Amino acid sequence: MTTTIHADAPVQEAEPAESEPVQRVAQKRRRVVQEAADRGVLSAADRRRPHVRAIGAVLNVLLGVCLVVVGLLPLLWLLKSAITPTQDTLAHPLALFPGGADWSNLAKAWNDVQIGDFFFNTIWMAAGEWAVQLLVATTGGFALSVLRPKYGKLISGLVLATLFVPAVVLLVPLYLTVLHPPLIGHSLINTFWAVWLPAGASAFNVLLVMRFFDSLPKEVFEAAKTDGAGTFRLFWSIVLPMSKPILGVVSVFAINAAWADFLWPNLVLKDIGIQPLSVRLPQIQSSTDLGVYLAALTIATLIPVVIFLIFQRTFLRGGGLGGAVKG
Repeated sequence: MTTTIHADAPVQEAEPAESEPVQRVAQKRRRVVQEAADRGVLSAADRRRPHVRAIGAVLNVLLGVCLVVVGLLPLLWLLKSAITPTQDTLAHPLALFPGGADWSNLAKAWNDVQIGDFFFNTIWMAAGEWAVQLLVATTGGFALSVLRPKYGKLISGLVLATLFVPAVVLLVPLYLTVLHPPLIGHSLINTFWAVWLPAGASAFNVLLVMRFFDSLPKEVFEAAKTDGAGTFRLFWSIVLPMSKPILGVVSVFAINAAWADFLWPNLVLKDIGIQPLSVRLPQIQSSTDLGVYLAALTIATLIPVVIFLIFQRTFLRGGGLGGAVKG
């Protein structure tokens, strides 16, 4: 019995000693694979050199400055020209207030050209398009991703196929539908409904939201159903609170698209009293002073910039569609 115990003991103690080299080899292989995956133009040893790091920092700063100048310079020039007299803008377009600032351009653009009325028309139109697109995208994505109907993959394929149809091809049938809508009995021309309802038919938003819902943990849905949550409760109390990133992305897309849309509102909104800025500004260009017109463009540019600044964190966080819950 004593001999058996002493004979077995070295064997049991030798197993960790034999496994340690194997673990070190595995760790070394993982380190090599990770370094190969992270390898770029410069190796890790090159990046640790002081002069290489200094040159890299300088290049990063120069690249950042160039991007800021290219992105902000047109906007800054527009802001400067909005409060510059027309003669100074024409004679010295790049000079910084050679004859002083003219703040009356903003007041004339708001009152004389009535940009204020078209400004609120644009807000009302964009708010309606945002609400309709958000409603259709979330309910459509919820039905295809969470409820998973029997022919859900076929429906998703048909929705995807509509993205390959040029928007110009749909103008005539869409206009005829708005002119003589079924079941309503009267035309929607010169009403905001003619802009709101077609905006909801966005296959891109539906597929975008559907893919985000696919990344949400299905265990949460199953637990909610087990606790007795119905379809509406599951959608309103479980799915939507977990989907704030993608809701921010869709909101930015919808508002910016509505703010810049020209062709469709120009076709269906013939009444000047309800036209948005995107339609009205090109019409007044030839009959408006340049300084006042640039001031009107500045006012029209403010909202998209403010919207992006508000939603930028949500937009960048949700751009990867990585899911709202970890683990």
